[in-house]
Amino acid sequence: MIANPPPEPTWRKPAGVVLILMIIVGWSALVVSAAPTISGWPIAVQSAVYLIAGIIWIFPLRPLLLWMETGKWRE
Repeated sequence: MIANPPPEPTWRKPAGVVLILMIIVGWSALVVSAAPTISGWPIAVQSAVYLIAGIIWIFPLRPLLLWMETGKWRE
């Protein structure tokens, strides 16, 4: 039985990792820049804002991860 050689690595995965890190840093900077305004709000509202902000950054990752694996932005 002959084994198939491993596929050639692509540049998409390292580029995707860099883009993911840029998204995280950019989103964090945006949220931190809003912190002085948010800190004056009631604790329950602050918690909700930070919870939502902590989830929102995940949404752009699906198409990015798909592109990293397949080279296409949509399925």
